[in-house]
Amino acid sequence: MALSPVPRPVPLLLAAMLVAAPPLLPAAQPATGATAGMAVTATAPRLVPLTRRLVATGSIYPWQEIVIAPEVGGYQVAAVNVEIGDAVKRGQVLARLSSELLESQVEISRASVEQATATLANAQAALRRGETLAGSGGLSSADLDQLRSNAIAAQAGLATAKANLDSAELRLRFTRVTAPDDGVITARSANIGQVVQAGTEMLRLLRRSRIEWRAEVPEADLGQVRAGQKVDVTTAAGVRLSGTVRSVAPTVQSSNRTGIVYVDIDAPSGRDARPGMFARGEIAVARVDALLVPLASNVMQDGYSYVYVIRADNTVARRRVQTGTVQDGSIEVSSGLTPGDRIVERGAGFLSDGAAIRVSAAP
Repeated sequence: MALSPVPRPVPLLLAAMLVAAPPLLPAAQPATGATAGMAVTATAPRLVPLTRRLVATGSIYPWQEIVIAPEVGGYQVAAVNVEIGDAVKRGQVLARLSSELLESQVEISRASVEQATATLANAQAALRRGETLAGSGGLSSADLDQLRSNAIAAQAGLATAKANLDSAELRLRFTRVTAPDDGVITARSANIGQVVQAGTEMLRLLRRSRIEWRAEVPEADLGQVRAGQKVDVTTAAGVRLSGTVRSVAPTVQSSNRTGIVYVDIDAPSGRDARPGMFARGEIAVARVDALLVPLASNVMQDGYSYVYVIRADNTVARRRVQTGTVQDGSIEVSSGLTPGDRIVERGAGFLSDGAAIRVSAAP
């Protein structure tokens, strides 16, 4: 006969644990009263005076560059007294041509004047004697007329001799090439011993050391520019210049549809600028009252500018705006906002239309 297995007793320790186990606690509930939404800071558009600026590019040019050339030709250069970069004064002798031949012509002309003076004196004396004789009947009318004619011819001869002397002295003075105005020498092409002709360039002079910026302004913006407007110019080397619009070209270049604006560079600020430099400038074209918002509140999406306007229920509405000039960490909003609107400043880049927010104090 088979024996049935004897059941094992439950350990007393396990039984005690089952009796003493407490009932299961309910699941933890989320805390109530927490505010939903992202923390942001708020601001309002500011209505402030703003200078509208027109940005343009161009190059630095001489205000006037004078070509200095001799007024007499066929003579050697005897001396050149200046070098490129020298500052000169009006009337200063810059170069000298050989003058020996012209000096001899002056002496000949002076001798001719003395000879003509003597001839005139003799003719006038003869005329006085003839008039005395004609009064007493001792000289015919024909002879008297001849004496008068001789006196007139002698006077004309003296005038001619004096004119020749003046011309010779003037040509002699022209052998000294002088500065027509104050300025700086920018080029030199004359050398000692070179035979120059009248009108041949010897030197170039930057008149009065003045330079100008010629800005290329698109034709659509050209109407905003007026003479007298202030301009800030910055060269490619970082040199900052100040200037004033002198004039606006009456024509537009058909090749690139831009007009030239001529800007006089102020003398003190233009000392570090040189003709030929490229420069970028801002022309102050108008003074207006404009709405400014912080740059942080302006969000670029899909190529457009947006701000997030805060609603009364602490949600935001995305609004497209038109922007303009940037100034001191703020940007101009020309349309899309009113001074009474309240917008998101910090955190705007992480929002979407209709999102809930929590406005916190700015740090």
